Amino acid sequence: MNRLCIAAFFLLLLGCCQETVNSADCTQSATRDTIPLYAQALLEAYPDCIVGFANDSLIFADGSRMVFDDGVERSWLEMYDYCDVEDMSRLIYCDSVTDFCDPGRIRCEMLFKKMYGSTSQEVSNSTATIVWCPNIIGKKFPMNKVNHVDEQLQKVSNELDRHPEWTDYLQCSGTFNWRVVAGTNRMSPHCYAIAIDIGISKSNYWRWDNSNASETDTIRYHNSMLKEIVDIFEKYGFIWGGFWYHYDTMHFEYRPDLIIYRNMVRG
Repeated sequence: MNRLCIAAFFLLLLGCCQETVNSADCTQSATRDTIPLYAQALLEAYPDCIVGFANDSLIFADGSRMVFDDGVERSWLEMYDYCDVEDMSRLIYCDSVTDFCDPGRIRCEMLFKKMYGSTSQEVSNSTATIVWCPNIIGKKFPMNKVNHVDEQLQKVSNELDRHPEWTDYLQCSGTFNWRVVAGTNRMSPHCYAIAIDIGISKSNYWRWDNSNASETDTIRYHNSMLKEIVDIFEKYGFIWGGFWYHYDTMHFEYRPDLIIYRNMVRG
């Protein structure tokens, strides 16, 4: 009888522990040691949207889940067209350009639509107006309020506004635009109102500079954007398209997850 009572006690204790884990599932039920590094970066970057990680899935504020790693091995070109969340960590965003390495151009469309809106109208309903470089430019543009993208871009704008000597580089040619990436069927980050193009007269784009080149061709790199401007954008969570092999030096998009992940990897 004593052994049976002891066994029953431990079974009851195990059940209580399991219930505790399950009830904590919608926060951060796994310990940091068991959460993949990139998932940790996502939790830190988007705490209003992504609130936990369990059973290889991201947990969102509304209680829904999204598989982090579907286990499918894809080539870099396949990942551009379709990827899971984990695939976005395959290329480390850094301050150098490597052949056929485009950290940030691999985007999990399901994740972006989940956070920012799955239609043009949904995204539009989530935007707020920012005043771009109030003293130098003074134009108004929409940016997504989700994840405080609008607030972060306004901080970028206010800091850049102290540099009238950069006026030619700061002319804005667009933010929110529901469209695909040129030459592809992929959704542009401009669809989600999390990207901005500036200084088009001072910018370089791989398709412009390499006539008739495809994404699998070797191309020549060109850049005229100022590093000081890039540094200010990165300070507030925006990555730069000039660090891509398929470069787009006018392009900045809100991806604090990649900057946080880079810093985690570097230690």
